[in-house]
Amino acid sequence: MDWLMGKSKAKPNGKKTASEEKKVYLEPEHTKSRITDFEFKELVVLPREIDLNEWLASNTTTFFHHINLQYSTISEFCTGETCQTMAVCNTQYYWYDERGKKVKCTAPQYVDFVMSSVQKLVTDEDVFPTKYGREFPSSFESLVKKICKYLFHVLGHIYWAHFKETLALELHGHLNTLYVHFILFAREFNLLDPKETAVMDDLTEVLCSSPGSSGATGDGTSSGASGAQNHVKER
Repeated sequence: MDWLMGKSKAKPNGKKTASEEKKVYLEPEHTKSRITDFEFKELVVLPREIDLNEWLASNTTTFFHHINLQYSTISEFCTGETCQTMAVCNTQYYWYDERGKKVKCTAPQYVDFVMSSVQKLVTDEDVFPTKYGREFPSSFESLVKKICKYLFHVLGHIYWAHFKETLALELHGHLNTLYVHFILFAREFNLLDPKETAVMDDLTEVLCSSPGSSGATGDGTSSGASGAQNHVKER
């Protein structure tokens, strides 16, 4: 659990790539792709007679497995050479170990840190109890928020650095559906800081205001894009 006490800091990476000039994942023919038109806003609401922590635990574990699976489809393209830093748009993320030491790592290393750490948490009976009578720790909600933050980084990297591969594999509908479900769930329970997600505001606005998401109002335009590009500061 110690790894979560450190911070994964972000700062503008100062580089402007071809994908930053034109974000392929924002093109209308791609953003409308889904594997279902289910109303996710209804799906994420806490059901009656279900404990909040149980609901958070169940969904967080599911999102972890699905995001891990989605990343695995493009992992062969995410290497130390192609992704020398963990970048999303103009933002670069750094990993901090349990001692608070800044770890210089490539994107695949960062993702491995995230996935292996979250795997340990969701299989720890003291953190994610599955047996009857076991209680959740008092810090559970804050742990879930930190897990969601790191999972968001992974989703963002897939879009930013590997959307073309995802498109070639015809898995962009799966990615879009997963992103909408994850974001709407996080919104429902305030699990993600808006400053953290600002880097992907343009995509979020388009996907979460589209039919089938019911997660936001608006006309689906990307009015938040320019603000997101310069919003992220080192944290």
